Order: sequence, then C-alpha cells, then structure tokens
Amino acid sequence: MPKTKKIPMRMCIACREMKPKSEMTRVVRNAEGEIALDLTGKAPGRGAYVCAEEACLKKLTGKKLLNKAFSANVEEEIYRGVEEDALGEK
Repeated sequence: MPKTKKIPMRMCIACREMKPKSEMTRVVRNAEGEIALDLTGKAPGRGAYVCAEEACLKKLTGKKLLNKAFSANVEEEIYRGVEEDALGEK
C-alpha cells in the first residue's frame, strides 16, 4: 500500500477555515519584529496565513487582521503585497 503524502494545513486568519498551506499567502514576523511577505513559506518566525478568497482579503484589510495577529502595526504595503500575491495565484 503506497504512502500518501500528508498535506500541511493552515488556518486563514480571516475566515478561520483550514486549507492547504500551498494555497495560502504567508506573512511572517521575525525575531527582530520585522513583518514581511513570505513567498517561500519557509522564512523563520511567527506566521499568519490568508487564503486567496476575495472576502478574506477584504476582511483582512478592513479589520487590520495582521495587526491583531502580530500585536504590532503592519505597514500598508504588506497588506497590498498580500492582495497582489493572492490575486496573482487565481
């Protein structure tokens, strides 16, 4: 019986649904407190995931969910980067 590869699942901070990690955009806060878009999904630090659903992107920017996830002020360009990355994948 062949082994099936386990798909890592992550929770979207907007809709709170578990989805495959590969379908989501990751934002990371490193040890120095810098917040950046993580396109590789492998950067060290605390990560927050957002799925590419339009409703989730609206909720993310409208309620400033990254600010809450990291307990820090997140630059507007990070929010724009998340939107561009998510919409580019569709």
